[in-house]
Amino acid sequence: MNLIRVTTVALATLYSTTAFAATVPCEKMLADLREAVKTAKLSDADAAKVKDLQDKGIERCTADDDGHADEFFTAAMKLLGKA
Repeated sequence: MNLIRVTTVALATLYSTTAFAATVPCEKMLADLREAVKTAKLSDADAAKVKDLQDKGIERCTADDDGHADEFFTAAMKLLGKA
């Protein structure tokens, strides 16, 4: 019985810390991305990828899905060599 209780508490704690983990507000990530794009030297193909990732991130940000928006913005920053 105690093992079940301990396991339940541990899983609940893990869920709550991962589900509500602090993320950078997507608006901040977007602003950082836009600044990075201004000075980036990209091929046309990479520029198109960054634009696509930015657009997807904006869509998720607008839907108040900061976690997924940040994933798209981070991927775009990696293409820019900033992450």
